[in-house]
Amino acid sequence: MADSRIEIKKKTKFRQRLLIVLLASLPLLMAILLVVWMVRDLITEMQKNEVIAVQSIALQARKDELKHFVQAGSKVMAHYCSAGNSPTRLSVEGKELLRHMDFGDKTDDNYFFVYSMDGVNVMHPRMPEIEGTSLWDFKDAQGNYIIRTLVEAARKRDHFVNYVWRRPSTSKIEAKLGYVEYVGECNLMIGTGLYLDYMHAIEVEIEKQTKQTIDDTRDRIILIALLSLLVVAAGGLSLNLHETRKANLQLIALTEKIVRTQEEERTRVARELHDGVSQSLAATKFTFETAHLYLERGKLDESERNLDSGVKKLQEVMREVRKMSHQLHPAILDDAGLGATLQQEGRELGERTGMVVSVRVGEISSLRRELKTDLYRVFQVALRNVELHSRARHVDITVETDRAGLWMRIQDDGVGAPSPVGGRGDGLGLISMRERIETHGGEFEFYSEPGATQVTAFIPTNFL
Repeated sequence: MADSRIEIKKKTKFRQRLLIVLLASLPLLMAILLVVWMVRDLITEMQKNEVIAVQSIALQARKDELKHFVQAGSKVMAHYCSAGNSPTRLSVEGKELLRHMDFGDKTDDNYFFVYSMDGVNVMHPRMPEIEGTSLWDFKDAQGNYIIRTLVEAARKRDHFVNYVWRRPSTSKIEAKLGYVEYVGECNLMIGTGLYLDYMHAIEVEIEKQTKQTIDDTRDRIILIALLSLLVVAAGGLSLNLHETRKANLQLIALTEKIVRTQEEERTRVARELHDGVSQSLAATKFTFETAHLYLERGKLDESERNLDSGVKKLQEVMREVRKMSHQLHPAILDDAGLGATLQQEGRELGERTGMVVSVRVGEISSLRRELKTDLYRVFQVALRNVELHSRARHVDITVETDRAGLWMRIQDDGVGAPSPVGGRGDGLGLISMRERIETHGGEFEFYSEPGATQVTAFIPTNFL
């Protein structure tokens, strides 16, 4: 038996060390995950802002380029129109010069185009087949008049126009930013533009760099986390834990009993739910479905009778659920407080057993929910022991507070506990009661002899 106790204590100590390491590691892991999430969120937000800023700067730079190019082209047109004394059309030399005034790479499709103010194409270096053709009524897929819009922008000096156009190098319809000007000397419109795919390329590149930054930052944080966990684990394993007062076979038996009791309670609740609530709900569902069927057929009287029956069945289900809820955790404990709950339990004990039960509850300040529940459970176990074992005639229950803290005493004049006599008591029920009280920094005492058995629970003021 001694070897068994030593082995149990060793296992208990190891489990405690492991638990401390886990409890110490959990907040660290949570903090690291939070940091990773915050860093990722921050970098992603910075990436969005950077994309907006870079695209805005790049777009403005390209707008300036377009403006300068078109202004240069318009001067060429104005010169040749004036030199040729032709105000309505561009001379052959000027048109050919503009045709070769490309800027950027061929794949960029950056070129000049010239239209008359009634929509006839005068010059298009990439699409010569449309020269001399009127595109005044040409529309895009959304029904927008493209050339009309460009001509109107040139006439009103709006200059910049967003539209879609077939890209010569790929034959794909793409978004384009155009810049147009009206050349009065020629009564023509000159313009150019740039396809906006490069804006997407900028965004892709920034996203790529951002992802790399996030990955690098995450890897560094994970490395720091692993090192921190190793330090925590080493520190936890090096702790010299004190021997627990209850690391013995009774504690193991208590744990087994608690688990067994929980399983029995779950089984009971499941059985009651299946045999009672579940069957009642199924019958109620069938009743309402029948009412709905009658309603669809226009049989209002039958539908109303079934609805009334369904409501009554729902009320029965609600009463059954409230009853089960009270057995698991009385609602009065949360609604009216500990004092009212103890008085009700005392009255019910007297009504069931014929004992004379006296309950005196002083003024109790607001208690923490966990403390209130544990005090109630201790009271519940004590009264159950009185009812099952004491054969008492009188039971006195006192709950009061003073400057030291809160006191709860349950005393009866029964036959007393069979074993031990006049001692603290080490039964499984008493161990459970004592642990509930000591969890809140309190003290628990049990005294029993024939004619006088008393349970005392005390919670200091600073733990209330």
